[in-house]
Amino acid sequence: MKEQKSIYKVSFVNQDKVYEVYCARVYQGDLYGFIEIEELIFGERSQVVVDPGEERLQKEFNGVKRSFIPMHAIIRIDEVEKEGVAKVSDSKGGSPVVHFPQSSPGRKRD
Repeated sequence: MKEQKSIYKVSFVNQDKVYEVYCARVYQGDLYGFIEIEELIFGERSQVVVDPGEERLQKEFNGVKRSFIPMHAIIRIDEVEKEGVAKVSDSKGGSPVVHFPQSSPGRKRD
């Protein structure tokens, strides 16, 4: 019996666009504040119908061994049964990412 390999759908924001990509490996790596994704999965080239969005992503990630995505840009990571169509879409109503509140610098006391 063949062991089924995990597939992950990773959604993240990049330059006011929401990217959805599929990969075989996702983890928090050594580079602080970044999630690493490896072995990106795209549809078969033999298909008659070619999705222009997926083709654009395939060109953008062509030759990429590993991608480092800032943790604050990650929207969601799902483990799925099979890959879907990778796509890029407009971020509706601005970024869906809410930044962690930062404290204001302390005041000097006299």
